Amino acid sequence: MESGKILALGLAVFCLSGFLLAQNTPQNALTLEECVAIALEQNPLILSSLSQYRAALARVHQAKAWSQPSLDFDSDLQPKLFDFKRSGESYSGLSQTVEFPGKIGLRGKIAAKESEEILADIDLLKLDLSFQVKQAFYGLLLNREKLKYAEQDLGLATDFLAKAELKHAAGDVALVEVLRARVEAAKAANAVRTATNGLSLAKAQLNFLLSRKKYEPLDVRGELKRSFIALDLEQLKERALTVRPEAKRIALSLEKESLRKKQAIFSYLPDFNLGLSRHRLEGLKTTWDFTLSFPIPLFFWQPQRGEIAEAEALMNSLRRDAEHLRNAISLEVEEAYLNALSASRQITLFEEQILTQAEEVYNMFLFSFQEGEIGGIELIEARRTLVEARKSYADALYNYGLTLAALEKSVGQALEGDIK
Repeated sequence: MESGKILALGLAVFCLSGFLLAQNTPQNALTLEECVAIALEQNPLILSSLSQYRAALARVHQAKAWSQPSLDFDSDLQPKLFDFKRSGESYSGLSQTVEFPGKIGLRGKIAAKESEEILADIDLLKLDLSFQVKQAFYGLLLNREKLKYAEQDLGLATDFLAKAELKHAAGDVALVEVLRARVEAAKAANAVRTATNGLSLAKAQLNFLLSRKKYEPLDVRGELKRSFIALDLEQLKERALTVRPEAKRIALSLEKESLRKKQAIFSYLPDFNLGLSRHRLEGLKTTWDFTLSFPIPLFFWQPQRGEIAEAEALMNSLRRDAEHLRNAISLEVEEAYLNALSASRQITLFEEQILTQAEEVYNMFLFSFQEGEIGGIELIEARRTLVEARKSYADALYNYGLTLAALEKSVGQALEGDIK
């Protein structure tokens, strides 16, 4: 009676997991590339950053704008307050501040560099988001594999229970063997439930990164196993130093501070105030006046101590930051490369030795158990070893995919192939 309940429980869990998978499987499963594209298109942080970039572009036009002209009116010698008609003398005209040539262009270039810095920040955000999506995608594949292995384990445990009961009924094994088989079947059924929950959580995590509802139906198309292609470590380092968004941003910041220093030097050069007015004087013929004025850089040391010194200090700081970043990037790329290389070798070890040996041992113990040569405890241990080997192999495949994703993040762009 008890064994029948366990068998029914195992069958129910198996069917339930299949039902949940079917319920959460839309017609069009998403590939990794599609998931990344959806995340980059819909992520709120990226959309917010793009709005900030558009605002920065608008500031470029503001920086290049001319100052507004002034309409001037001066009424003198009024017999009464606000008696403009009978004033003895009046001026009316226009005045315009004309900046020294090059100042407006410099402001526009500085504003443009600031907008490009925001673009570099967006690229960095995209790089980090792409890694998170890949991590969640591979995690979903891993949980799917673990559910498959848990279901296989449940099938093996249920089959072992049936065989143990038959042997006990025939008087070949003791009742304790049946009890052990029942415990293993119950553990296997619980493992299926746990793996099913893990798969649901993995889908929820990926849905979150895709800016979708938490439990919206989702299925992905892909495999944990990836092929191996050789990549050169030094070439990866050189590429990373060229394309990493952080390196681009520091370079842009250096250019911006150089322009700001030039702008501070230009502050020595005067702006011009031009004015043209109509001059009326009571009893005399109306005339025209033209005025030209510009400031004298009498306190010439102020820009040198202020804006120029600030720009030079920031440039020195950025140069040191760039040097530190180059060293950090090289170390990060090398570490990610070695991790991927180690993960690929671990996969080879599983495929060539561990998995094959675990399957051979289990099949041998299963045959010996059926022949009555060994007890159930030895078969249980062999089955556990096989299941753990399969799970560890899936973990190795996941780790390899994750290390490749980390390598792509450290380089700053997608790789043409995998590590060999």
